[in-house]
Amino acid sequence: MVTDGAVTIDGPRIHYREAGDGPPVVLLHGGIIDAATVSWPPVIDRLAPDYRVLAPDLLGYGESDLPPGPYSIPRHAGVVADVLEALDLGPVTLVGLSMGGGVAIQVALDRPDLVDRLVPIDPFGLGRELPNGLLSYALARVQLFNKLAIAAFRRSRRLTRASLGGIVHDLDSLPPAAVEAVYREVQRPTAGAAFRRFRDAEVTRDGYRTTFTDRFSELSMPTQFIHGAHDEVFPVAWARRTADRVPGGELTVLDDCAHWAPRENPDAVAQLIRGVISGV
Repeated sequence: MVTDGAVTIDGPRIHYREAGDGPPVVLLHGGIIDAATVSWPPVIDRLAPDYRVLAPDLLGYGESDLPPGPYSIPRHAGVVADVLEALDLGPVTLVGLSMGGGVAIQVALDRPDLVDRLVPIDPFGLGRELPNGLLSYALARVQLFNKLAIAAFRRSRRLTRASLGGIVHDLDSLPPAAVEAVYREVQRPTAGAAFRRFRDAEVTRDGYRTTFTDRFSELSMPTQFIHGAHDEVFPVAWARRTADRVPGGELTVLDDCAHWAPRENPDAVAQLIRGVISGV
């Protein structure tokens, strides 16, 4: 059974979903319109029989508070580390998707005592280049477009579903539950606010502010990278070069996925998480 909990970290309240019992596995969701209830339900269901699985809503997402200030990768990582300490969870298997993958890597670098194993999935932080160059920078500066898109998604499940075509390989095979989870999340009055603040903090004219390209050799724990072969957000080539730089790093490329593997192929994601925990 999945239950809800919350912990207060230096003021902000951080909400989380929890299920199961056993070695702790922590799942960090991505950005834009994401939350623990959006990307992770099918993975939680597959892991909970054998592990204690905790999926927090990152700062400003889902049911967590939206305090002021920059929403940078280091700030998110600091909050996650505080949550792990407050719940006495470390060391954990730390899994992160997209933006959450970058947060997971930052936690592993800053607080290796809290991370036993690391599983970044299509993670932020593997390179500096913006996917569409100066266009990405311009969109990050003119936040009105994001607000207008979210307003449109609130009115239409069809538009919400169509928007997911940019992060999945086969939109027709995406479960309706995944679309419904995004549609429910976009109804929140604060939907998109944390992501806009993230772009303010992390997208610069010269590229992404936070990258780990010079620090991968510092990752001391077993690390399993998972990347969709068709990812157009962060190229799979970034993951290939990164895995070669991480001591003991492994990379699995999922041929049937783009950028949303936990929803596109949760069986493979859960199996790979189990594999890194068991050392297989």
